Amino acid sequence: MTEEVERNADPVSRRRISGFVLVPLIAFALMVLFGWGLFRGGDDLPSALLGNPVPDFALPPVLGREEGLSTQDLIGHVSLVNVFASWCVPCRAEHPLCMELSATGEVPLYGINYKDPPDQARAWLDELGDPYARIGADINGRAGIEWGVYGVPETYVIADGTIAYRHVGPITRAILQDTLLPIVRDHKTQSAKEKTP
Repeated sequence: MTEEVERNADPVSRRRISGFVLVPLIAFALMVLFGWGLFRGGDDLPSALLGNPVPDFALPPVLGREEGLSTQDLIGHVSLVNVFASWCVPCRAEHPLCMELSATGEVPLYGINYKDPPDQARAWLDELGDPYARIGADINGRAGIEWGVYGVPETYVIADGTIAYRHVGPITRAILQDTLLPIVRDHKTQSAKEKTP
């Protein structure tokens, strides 16, 4: 009788033990995956748009701002376009670097606010600061599709309306100093040479 009771209780106990073991393991695996995605260099994803003109787009401003962003704003100079959202944790991580970059004045930083509720986008910028020269609100994600956005954040180097480089993932100081800014400077130098008679 006792053995029968123990036999019947075993499957329940095993399920409880399995649950106690599996849930922390799955949580740990998700944390490792998140950390890897947050800090890895994500520039290994290909883009069919590299070397091509930026997509034809015209986005309205984010709530509380006066100027949106369009294709015409990216022509005639070298700039960075950062795709971000208030719900994006890695965007929050890179934002202080965007603020630092903006303060240097070295290169205009434009923003595409991707699939963000207007009130939340406005609150996020009011809380963390606004490093962008102009921001377009891509509420339905249509412009993001045309840009080939995999997810946020993504940052593009734009040289006279052409996509020169794409970085997928949050900007780190190393990525900014060792990758993005050297590309920006190279294109600025090249552009200056082309304008010199």
